[in-house]
Amino acid sequence: MTRPTGKTGPTRTRKPSAQLLSEARLVEPPTSLPAIPEPDASAPPVKPKARKFSLGKLFWASLTGLAGLAFGLWLDGLIADLFSRADWLGYMAMALSLLLVVAMLALAMRELSALARLKTMHRLQGRAALAYSENDLPKTRAVVGDLLALYQGRADTARSRAQLKNQLDDVMDGRDLVKLAERDLLGAMDARANAIILNSAKRTSIVTAISPRALIDVTFVVVENMRLIRRLSQLYGGRPGFFSSWRLAREVIGHLALTGGISAGDSVIQSALGHGLAAKVSARLGEGVINGMLTARVGRAAMTVCRPLPFLAGKPPSLKSIFSELTKTASSQQDEQE
Repeated sequence: MTRPTGKTGPTRTRKPSAQLLSEARLVEPPTSLPAIPEPDASAPPVKPKARKFSLGKLFWASLTGLAGLAFGLWLDGLIADLFSRADWLGYMAMALSLLLVVAMLALAMRELSALARLKTMHRLQGRAALAYSENDLPKTRAVVGDLLALYQGRADTARSRAQLKNQLDDVMDGRDLVKLAERDLLGAMDARANAIILNSAKRTSIVTAISPRALIDVTFVVVENMRLIRRLSQLYGGRPGFFSSWRLAREVIGHLALTGGISAGDSVIQSALGHGLAAKVSARLGEGVINGMLTARVGRAAMTVCRPLPFLAGKPPSLKSIFSELTKTASSQQDEQE
């Protein structure tokens, strides 16, 4: 029996698979828009468990206390100096200081009220999701009653609240009652929120497309997104102040991170660019469309966070429709430039 000698036959070579540039053929992009995958925004916003104590809170509390003591000492010295110059100057300084303290207390009360209202709306979201999942009629009626109380002083919801109150005892299914509240009470607000998000996305797209500096783009996008979050919060019954607005913005960013909204938005943009957007508009206008889509993504997240009821029966605004509007706007701008 012979053993193989280990020698192999001649090595086969294959032709290079590269194609000459002169032989390449252009492929026309499809005219239809690609299917846009959207993350599930129907679930209520998931919030991480807040820590009761942290070094950061201790640092800011200590720094605020020291700043308050320094301001008090400076004000006391100022009043004493004015009294040494003239009595009427000292009394005027005391009166102005009293007005300043009253204004600061009023601002603090307004911020605390805004934070308490934001917490109340978040609790209402959690209760509504639980009642809908369990199909519990008493819990659902309690949630709808609190929802009616939330919009008690708003004249634009008077007719919807009256219709919902009349049907509150007639509906015997918990989920149907939630659907009724979403349709009759929040339906008009959702339509206005969709218009607000679309207009904000258009403004971002247009301004970032024509601005000459990247710093202007970043500044405008940040300001427009904060303005969008505040407007949606006011629409759904919130009272955003300074600190409550920043807390709301942090919750919107957390909701985007937890639901995968940022990565999904990137895939949407890449897919859209790969299917003909770059061939339809210029690079600068395409960048504006991308910024507008990111603003729309933030608006969807803000809508989910600010809405007193989670999206259980309804759906948030479609990103495909917003993308179509932004593309039409960019195309019309390019036609005007040409």
